Amino acid sequence: MDYLVNLSTLPIDTQSPERMAKAGVTIRRALPPELRLITGWVAEHFSQGWASETTVAMSRQPPTCFIATRNRELVGFACHEATARGFFGPTGVDEIVRGLGIGRALLFACLNDQKAMGYAYTVIGDVGPSEFYEKTVGAIQIPNSAPGIYAGMLKL
Repeated sequence: MDYLVNLSTLPIDTQSPERMAKAGVTIRRALPPELRLITGWVAEHFSQGWASETTVAMSRQPPTCFIATRNRELVGFACHEATARGFFGPTGVDEIVRGLGIGRALLFACLNDQKAMGYAYTVIGDVGPSEFYEKTVGAIQIPNSAPGIYAGMLKL
């Protein structure tokens, strides 16, 4: 099921800056020279499909992929404008650092970037943790959105 986020009512993320500072995590836009490192990490930790979507986000100018780093190592990523315009995702955080708020910080980085690009809404395709998105950014379920954009996709 896909979810919709109204970017005009997106709350200001007051939690992430302090939480990321305490955790020693930096959230920033990915740089094109990091393409192979990031997509390799995404493929290793998540899937080849997500690595492909990340490649598309990295190919945009500026890249629409944000990363989380700790001690100059990649610990998370989030993309938008990957599979379709106005879509958020994919996104993932290394299991060893989950629970620090990195996913939240990456989500807000992407949604604020989409808002700055002029989008009024964003779609979160094929949502996994729906409660997280509902609580964090007020995402609502889009009726009749399953199977969505990924219907008929080749088996990976």
